[in-house]
Amino acid sequence: MKKVIGIGNALTDILLQLSCDEALAQLGLPKGSMQLVDKERQHAISSHLALENRTMATGGSASNTINGIARLGGQAGFIGKIGRDDVGEFYLRDSLRNGVHPHLLKSGTPSGRCLVLVSRDSERTMCTYLGAAAELEGGELLPDMFQGYDLFHIEGYLVQNHQLLRTAIRLAKEAGAWVAIDLASYNVVEDNLAFLQEILAEHVDIVFANEEEARAFTGKEPLEALDDLARLARIAVVKVGKDGSHIRAGNDTWHIRAVESHCVDTTGAGDLYAAGFLYGLSRELPLEVCGHIGSIVAGHVVSVMGAKMDDATWERIHREVARAIPPTP
Repeated sequence: MKKVIGIGNALTDILLQLSCDEALAQLGLPKGSMQLVDKERQHAISSHLALENRTMATGGSASNTINGIARLGGQAGFIGKIGRDDVGEFYLRDSLRNGVHPHLLKSGTPSGRCLVLVSRDSERTMCTYLGAAAELEGGELLPDMFQGYDLFHIEGYLVQNHQLLRTAIRLAKEAGAWVAIDLASYNVVEDNLAFLQEILAEHVDIVFANEEEARAFTGKEPLEALDDLARLARIAVVKVGKDGSHIRAGNDTWHIRAVESHCVDTTGAGDLYAAGFLYGLSRELPLEVCGHIGSIVAGHVVSVMGAKMDDATWERIHREVARAIPPTP
């Protein structure tokens, strides 16, 4: 089995179910977006809302993906930065409990956290205080962190730090790893389009995007966007929500149906799709099987609040994944 390492913002998610979207308008938050905020702004948003029914869990896009790979039985590591505080210790303990090999640097700055506001239609709007997570720099990365790993997964939210990503990609390539990236959010793509175009053309082997991100990157609808992305990367994946996903590699294209489920919250759906896909790739399974595993995991995570699932849910996922994998000849 191939090993996967990810890099991203080590965050703790604070999830809140909204009774209506009026609060988003009052706070000036575009529905479905990811907003970077400072500590004061996040406190002001929290003060405006009733947080009694909040749910907390470790999060961050690449972290969710890596935790998912580990829960599926894969070998996975994660590079990030946390504070020397209770939130950071919680993050470290949870990573270890999920079977992730952590490469976590520490800072005197408070650990990062993300306020996830979930609308009644399950769309989520995120307000992120990066804290210590934003202090991760390329000069802190060491070649040993990448040794022995075959796949390197990047969350798109890191694209603002060009030096960090250039260093990380160089070290991963020197270690012989393929590079995967999730485009993260349509507004992140719009704000960093030139840099994303550069690294996809020169370094990325696998790209994940939902239809809004694919449109922001290419200006085209899903299938045409898939073609454009596949000209840049070896494997391109465009996720289209309840309509499933499209995969293209070379001249081959597959449509993967979504797994039916009762949708409560879409938080982490794309991250866990990537987890299932990369887990399948780590086992060298056919790409259509990788996509099906991604759909299985994503279909389960949308039925719960947040990106974390309990052990009973993971047991059901394991049974479904086992049925999805063709027998070895």
